[in-house]
Amino acid sequence: MSIRKMEIEDLRKVVELEHALFLSPWSEEDFSHELKENPMAGYYVLEKENEIIGYIGLWFLGDQCQITTIATDQKYQGQGYASQLMEYTLEKSEALHYQNVNLEVRVSNIKAIALYEKFGFKNVAIRKRYYSNGEDAYLMIKELEG
Repeated sequence: MSIRKMEIEDLRKVVELEHALFLSPWSEEDFSHELKENPMAGYYVLEKENEIIGYIGLWFLGDQCQITTIATDQKYQGQGYASQLMEYTLEKSEALHYQNVNLEVRVSNIKAIALYEKFGFKNVAIRKRYYSNGEDAYLMIKELEG
């Protein structure tokens, strides 16, 4: 099991997973822009036996880290792989002395909310009609030792 920086060559598999897992998936162009053009972005893949089975996207903004996306291949869900991505993110954020890690999550995504709560994230606000289908999002934050 390893986590490494996402590369352009990874995008075919990442976009395949993205489209299988999300209601409003990012395109290959979206990910490519993040990798090539966004100096605040960090995207990472989780590999098992040289196969990408998950990924996480981060924005490093001032004194905080924002999780833009996190996903695990459906056939590997419930086996702790998303937790590995979260642990990696929290360790990286603490090492860089960030004050907090935050994210938005669909209010209906009970499994994801449970994962975030397991790592100490707190629901601090609701973003009304945040998603393209009109669904609300929770803004969740985990304060760090920094």
